[in-house]
Amino acid sequence: MSKRNIFIGGAWPYANYYLHVGHLAALLPGDILAKYFRGKGDNVIYVSGSDCHGTPITERARKDGVTPESIATFYHNEFTKTFAKIGFEYDEYSSTMTEHHQKYVMAQFQKMLDNGYIYEKEQMQDYCDNCQTYLSDREITGTCPRCQGPSTGDQCENCGASLDSSEVLDKHCQKCGNKTIMKTNKHLYFNLPEFKNQLQELIDKNKNTWRKNAVGEAQKYIDTGLVERAATRQLDWGVPVPVSGYEDKRVYVWIEAVLGYLSVGDYVASKRGINFDEFMADSNPNLKTYYVHGKDNIPFHTTIYPALILAINNHYRLPDYIVSSAYVNLNQEKMSKSKGNLITVNELLEMFDSDTLRFYFAFKGPETNDMNCSIEDIIQTHNKFLVGILGNFINRNLSFINKKFDGIIKEAPIDEEIINQTRQAFQIVGDYFEKAEIKNAIKEIIEYLANANKYYDSQKPWQLVKENLSEFNKTTYTCTYIIANIANMIKPILPNASKKIKEMLNLPEYKWEEQTISGDYKINNLQIIYDRLDENLLDSIEEKQEQK
Repeated sequence: MSKRNIFIGGAWPYANYYLHVGHLAALLPGDILAKYFRGKGDNVIYVSGSDCHGTPITERARKDGVTPESIATFYHNEFTKTFAKIGFEYDEYSSTMTEHHQKYVMAQFQKMLDNGYIYEKEQMQDYCDNCQTYLSDREITGTCPRCQGPSTGDQCENCGASLDSSEVLDKHCQKCGNKTIMKTNKHLYFNLPEFKNQLQELIDKNKNTWRKNAVGEAQKYIDTGLVERAATRQLDWGVPVPVSGYEDKRVYVWIEAVLGYLSVGDYVASKRGINFDEFMADSNPNLKTYYVHGKDNIPFHTTIYPALILAINNHYRLPDYIVSSAYVNLNQEKMSKSKGNLITVNELLEMFDSDTLRFYFAFKGPETNDMNCSIEDIIQTHNKFLVGILGNFINRNLSFINKKFDGIIKEAPIDEEIINQTRQAFQIVGDYFEKAEIKNAIKEIIEYLANANKYYDSQKPWQLVKENLSEFNKTTYTCTYIIANIANMIKPILPNASKKIKEMLNLPEYKWEEQTISGDYKINNLQIIYDRLDENLLDSIEEKQEQK
């Protein structure tokens, strides 16, 4: 089978706070898929980056007395370190601040303009006479028309209602406090309704490859009526608009952030000497595209991003797979910054090994429904599966050989039924990964491990070693074959454990295929794969959380 082109885009976290467990649960499938497809030998481009522009960052910078760039740079660097700690292996983790991204977006913006999908339109906008500037919604303070509480131009701080700035009462400039006036301003708009029929065709075509929540949300978005969207914004922080007369404005972040997939994909391809237009060509039957994100990003990936690709008219493949997760609740409560119950990935990494977190959020994650995350559940999941099933099989096999035979595993025939089970497991698990059904893939791996433990118990090697050394060697070598294949099978989910196993048995580098073995083996530096977590750990973690 020839190598396929696999494009995986992980959603771009907004660079104004640390990564939290919702980010991890939503983005983890992208890294798992990338590791799987690399193991298959495919041509993988796996990209993401930090979304660094937009009003929330500029407003925070104004309040803190610093530049927007300094805030975005700080969190971008934090994201990069956190992703590395959790074992993500992007081909490129970039940011919307890079020169390449900005030039790329400006070029694509110009194409959409030339193709007639972006056009100028005048509108009434809030203006501050004192500051001599038009105001974005976040630069406005006023009164909520619903509860009469304090409000910005887009959201009530009291009742949380989403607002249009035209609804807000008694509006003032947030910078100087001056009362705003309405004044005509010109902006560029994107003609999203033009693509309604093509977007409907895309939804209908991908009902079996997009996750159900993506299909439902995309259909709802179209059914409620597509509207033209502002393509420029009154800001001085962001990607410049490549149109004369728009020097005081920037490309709206909803356009430039999703185009980051293509800008960074193009960057990776150019570094490899690959023609990105050919790599992403819709006519390429050997191409598969995956977009990995949370539920709140569904409209951007199922309607807006495809419409932008169509407007650019580069003949790129539209999303084949939308891997959209549901939400993560913490201890039965929806997480939010205002509630103060966000738990960051960095905080979890102080408590748990990265493999533990990867397994938990892949196996228990919000693949089809909202998940409830708790420290207690992480501990129990680790002990039950990573220690009780995976670690138990490997450790009791290798420690027994290490103790009785100085770590020497003698070559012997491998049980044919186990070989067939192993080949079948690779096929089934691989098929699930191809469809981005991560939970089903893990369930199949657990089933394979459970059968391995049953095989070990049924063979009773602790008796065979005394009664029939030949049969003992056959059992031991068959179990070594299983362990070698487990190292490949778990790699996308549990890279640390895979590495430990390969080092102990001096196995070749990971590939997504059956690992054959031959000759004698010597166990090097026997390690416990996973230690059992003490249930009392929960008490000490809760104490730390209360002290924060």
